Amino acid sequence: MRLLVFFDLPMVTKAEKRAYVQFRRFLLNDGYDMIQWSVYGRLLNGADAQEKHLKRLVDALPPAGSIRCMTVTEKQFAGIRLLVGMPLFRKEGDRRANAALLKRKLDKKFPRRGEGR
Repeated sequence: MRLLVFFDLPMVTKAEKRAYVQFRRFLLNDGYDMIQWSVYGRLLNGADAQEKHLKRLVDALPPAGSIRCMTVTEKQFAGIRLLVGMPLFRKEGDRRANAALLKRKLDKKFPRRGEGR
């Protein structure tokens, strides 16, 4: 299992910036890896580890902001698709054609379970 943490913290005042840095540092020191901006994840060994790390998150909550947690299985996590825009082709017609091309390439390279190559 994996525990994913999504957060949106205010960073207007100096105190808010400090709270953001402390929370981010807590996540990194607690074994979380950055997946993308404000999204961190870590491996869990089971339900006991999930409860332990959720409690640790509650204890480290910053005074303001929004933090969400989600537990997913390895199979669910493996199903994540990384979609990257192509900055050279930003016209609307090109974007649809590029999305279709990218989907075909991804489906060939990473077939879903039960589909052949």
